[in-house]
Amino acid sequence: METDKVTGTEAKEPEGTDPEGTDPEAAEPEAKEPEAKEPDTAEPEAKEPDTAEPEAKEPDTAAPEAADPEAAEPEEGAGPDGSEQPAPRRRRRRLRRWALGGVLLLLAPVLASQIALGVNYLGDPADGTYTRGKDAIWLGHAWVDGRKTDADVEALAERLRDTGMRDLYVHSGPLEHDGTLPASAYPRAAWFIDAIHREAPGVRVQAWLGDVLASESPHGMRLEKAGTRAAVVRSARQILDTGFEGTHFDLEPLHSGDRNYLTLLDSLRDLTRSRGAQLSVAAHQIDPVPGFHSFWGTTTGHPKWWSQRFFGQVARRVDQIAVMSYDTLQPLESTYGGYVAQQTSLALEVTPPSTDLLMGLPFYKENRFGHWAHAETVAAAVRGVRLGLSRTDADRKNFGVAAYVDFAASETDWTAYEKGWVR
Repeated sequence: METDKVTGTEAKEPEGTDPEGTDPEAAEPEAKEPEAKEPDTAEPEAKEPDTAEPEAKEPDTAAPEAADPEAAEPEEGAGPDGSEQPAPRRRRRRLRRWALGGVLLLLAPVLASQIALGVNYLGDPADGTYTRGKDAIWLGHAWVDGRKTDADVEALAERLRDTGMRDLYVHSGPLEHDGTLPASAYPRAAWFIDAIHREAPGVRVQAWLGDVLASESPHGMRLEKAGTRAAVVRSARQILDTGFEGTHFDLEPLHSGDRNYLTLLDSLRDLTRSRGAQLSVAAHQIDPVPGFHSFWGTTTGHPKWWSQRFFGQVARRVDQIAVMSYDTLQPLESTYGGYVAQQTSLALEVTPPSTDLLMGLPFYKENRFGHWAHAETVAAAVRGVRLGLSRTDADRKNFGVAAYVDFAASETDWTAYEKGWVR
């Protein structure tokens, strides 16, 4: 959901022989005529069987040729007419074998990875691996642009009651490519903040700000420009002045190792800490095998994953980091759950205990390349999160899940979250 998470768009809510007349028994009387031993005049007639005999045997020689597949289609040497016909056939067979071998060679790692992820989904989560009251949800732009009412806020507060939801990431952008943020993008933000605090005390409201980066196309924000980074910091200050309790950044596609992004986070952290506010980010998934982002970037032009090292560098600079653990290319619920378990473990290994680590839950339904609704379910994600937490750091306090996104969520999604994670 990379593009929609940046913009906050709410669009998601396979020749035979004839035996007749060639019977050898029918030819025998003619062949026996010479036994009568007629005078010399009959000798020419005695020679007739010599010429008739081959004709009588034609069925015997023709039948085996028709029945023998090797004779009909020899693998080597000349064909039945003496020409070199088998060579093209051998080439075609060889090409087919090479093609099959190539496909198997490509599929072998894929099949192996699917088996491994399926195995990773086995087992039982540890007791106590439930919500720590640090969960979050991404909310659409309608909450700050005037489309929502007091009744909507009341319904939202009722929905959040008795769950682990603490932070609301409310879409209040997007940022302009130069890093600026027009106030017209969030005209009702102050109203929403006041209303939700009234209906759901203790819930924090953070401004979700994002933009498309010019990392894979000539269009978008350029973090390599110091002026752009400075403008982003000013936009964050502006949004905090509105009453938001934190800033949540989602800049995509963000390539692993981007030093300009780390520099921006350093500046933003100075700001948010001086204001007693939260700094949180949406993070790419971690390499399922070391260096996978480099391989994927070389073959597709879109690295997608981050190295585990870079993930850790980002996590140490923020108060919260939410992994976008959906859009995973997984075809089965079991492999998706196993993948989320692996991502949870990888993230826990490099996230400092002081930083809130949140694993994303797919509160939306889509069927396209990279995301299959029958596989990427909330139930599978929650179970995967619990398995990864159990195996890596079952007692981690600053840990939770983040649901994407409110306007696409179904009752099934909420029920799976509450039964599987909240209890």
